[in-house]
Amino acid sequence: MGRHTERMALTDEAIVKIKEMITSGELGPGDRLPKEADLAARLGLSRNSLREAVKALTLVNVLDVRHGDGTYVTSLDSAHLLDALSFMVDLHRDDSVLQFFEVRRLLEPGVAALAAGRISREKLADLRLLTSDLAAGASVDELVANDLRFHRGIAEATGNGVVCSLLDGISGATQRARIWRGVTEAGAVERTLAEHTAILDAIEAGDAEAARAWMTAHIAGVENWLRKAR
Repeated sequence: MGRHTERMALTDEAIVKIKEMITSGELGPGDRLPKEADLAARLGLSRNSLREAVKALTLVNVLDVRHGDGTYVTSLDSAHLLDALSFMVDLHRDDSVLQFFEVRRLLEPGVAALAAGRISREKLADLRLLTSDLAAGASVDELVANDLRFHRGIAEATGNGVVCSLLDGISGATQRARIWRGVTEAGAVERTLAEHTAILDAIEAGDAEAARAWMTAHIAGVENWLRKAR
């Protein structure tokens, strides 16, 4: 085993041990880690391995290093932890965007069905405004922003923060696809609003299966266009 590989293995071991302290409940959200020297000795790790593990866990928002104060466990909420997903999505090339649409097609119909039984009158009213808030000559940026707000609003209506964070995380790649569609396909605004209205009608009626079906058709329509445009 090379020196670099051995060092990585020790860092991985340190990451696992810190993770176990969190999953066991010994460390909770907002707690401060023991001092580096004490923690290294207790876990049977070198201070270098521990330091590298802390760096890695800071990058994925599990730990927060506050200089002059110490290292803390973050809030561990889903939005915070899934920031790393957004970063990963943004690094993907445009030719992998279809994979993200496949994920959306798996997730969003179920999200729409869930929203049908949970949406509030206030959220419903907000989403209705979005379906009447675009003119036929709206710019591509306006269409994209409206679409993102609509889908985010339906996710919020479920009351499930993990769902919201997951869909936020995969929006980076799909946002570019929406821009391509708006630029190259005539009638994108009218069709998008019509599909959004049909989804919302089903949600308002409390018809989970119709909401699921309309959302499936909506996502599949964009995905099919992308496949033909490649």
